[in-house]
Amino acid sequence: MPANRLTLPSPAKLNLMLHILGRREDGYHELQTMFQFLDYGDEITYALRDDGVIQLHTEFPGVPHDSNLIVKAARKLQEQSACSLGVDIWIDKILPMGGGIGGGSSNAATTLLGLNHLWQLGWDEDRLAGLGLTLGADVPVFVRGHAAFAEGVGEKLTPVDPEEPWYLVLVPQVSVSTAEIFSDPLLTRNTPPIKVRPVPKGNSRNDCLPVVTRRYPEVRNALNLLGKFTEAKLTGTGSCVFGGFPSKAEADKVSALLTETLTGFVAKGSNVSMLHRKLQSLL
Repeated sequence: MPANRLTLPSPAKLNLMLHILGRREDGYHELQTMFQFLDYGDEITYALRDDGVIQLHTEFPGVPHDSNLIVKAARKLQEQSACSLGVDIWIDKILPMGGGIGGGSSNAATTLLGLNHLWQLGWDEDRLAGLGLTLGADVPVFVRGHAAFAEGVGEKLTPVDPEEPWYLVLVPQVSVSTAEIFSDPLLTRNTPPIKVRPVPKGNSRNDCLPVVTRRYPEVRNALNLLGKFTEAKLTGTGSCVFGGFPSKAEADKVSALLTETLTGFVAKGSNVSMLHRKLQSLL
């Protein structure tokens, strides 16, 4: 008897570096970036329905039900697979919106993988990643579930295995619009591509950082504070900033000092997503 209810993690990601090589004719940007997952994220529960209705029961302030990426992902998969089943969905949301740690993309990918399992569709990862790309450039890396060097708009993925430190992630209380950052006239758009594999050390720059820190003093402040203890970086287009530590104890120690005035969390870096580890355990 197949399970009719499933609860899955929806992990955060970090961009360990982000270079912008140029703007394409379609308005998107050519990127080179490196993704790594965190053992930290939202939790989504799916319950099978046999009437074809897709219902997200958790409300997102300012996001209409049908505009939510979770609902869009579920409907797209239902449509493309001609599946007559539906689903009730609840999410325990802890990842910030506009934080650059992939909350919406991760939720969409978890939904594609979760419903593929729950609806017993038997789609392979390539097919799910292809569908994921139509929902957002970061969705495929979450579908594939392995740390990756990404090119194109972020969809051409090469698996990598960087070190897996403990990270302290600070969450400034601002939501950064990706579109706003990528349309800023002062954004660097001519970084030469990295052609050496594996990516040489010392390429950990994020080209979005100068624009984000100019527009958002809260992010600049978080980078300055964390930078007193470790190399502080911006993930994606922000707002979250992060730094690596060799042990949980060291990350916790700095967290205790900084989270008196800032919001943040400590999490382990992981080259295999906790979503994929959970799905593997269900097989």
